[in-house]
Amino acid sequence: MSDLYYDVCGTGPVLLLFPGGAGHPMGLEPMTRRLARRFTVVTYDPLGLAHGRLGLPVADQRAEEWSDGARRVLDAVLPEGESAYVLGTSSGSVAALDLLARHPERLRHVVAHEPPCVAVLPDGARQRERFREVYDAYRAAGPQAAGARMAAVLTERTVEDGAPEGRPLTREEELSSPMALFLAHVLRQFTSYVPSAVPPAAPLTLAAGVGSRGQLLHRTAVFLAERYGAGFVEFPGGHIGAVEQPEAFADRLADVLTSR
Repeated sequence: MSDLYYDVCGTGPVLLLFPGGAGHPMGLEPMTRRLARRFTVVTYDPLGLAHGRLGLPVADQRAEEWSDGARRVLDAVLPEGESAYVLGTSSGSVAALDLLARHPERLRHVVAHEPPCVAVLPDGARQRERFREVYDAYRAAGPQAAGARMAAVLTERTVEDGAPEGRPLTREEELSSPMALFLAHVLRQFTSYVPSAVPPAAPLTLAAGVGSRGQLLHRTAVFLAERYGAGFVEFPGGHIGAVEQPEAFADRLADVLTSR
């Protein structure tokens, strides 16, 4: 995709936001408003879903494509010689890690919140297979069945019998649902992504929600922090803490970003 889709609000140093899911920034407005008191917040929408492209065809996604787009966004909004703060959450944090690995000179500090790149774990092959089962459940029985299976994967539980039944979505239904687009075109690729090595002493902090303790993506964040020699911090809420507790999440983020 050659076009760039993003929104800008606030004043101060540039803070680039990578939303999770399929990149649609829905639900992030309260956090964004809070952050805009201290930062120029640039919310990247890699598929343009919040900019009139919801309902149009979507291809399978790659973290490298999202980070390439984000680099072009930074080229457009960053003054010459300056660098940006970055928050990536969920699938967006996978792209943020790729951006850091390839363009560290553009970045002042990256916070990657619960990246689902589970392939890096010692049991990564099994975790990738479990997410493949989520995708298969989506294709066979729709998003509700896939969501129930994914909840079990994230909490590292076995899938219980009697999972919700459903039907496959039509193409039109899928293209109109950001969650369906995530399940169809983002989930497998981003959970299979293995981050490249980041430069020594890279400005990176891994993060996870307090409510995610004991869960798969909290474990993944801790593992990546140890692998890269990066910091690790906990944020309010769980995997979607930015939506659950937006003001507390924003305040915690601002403190973490400016601590380096």
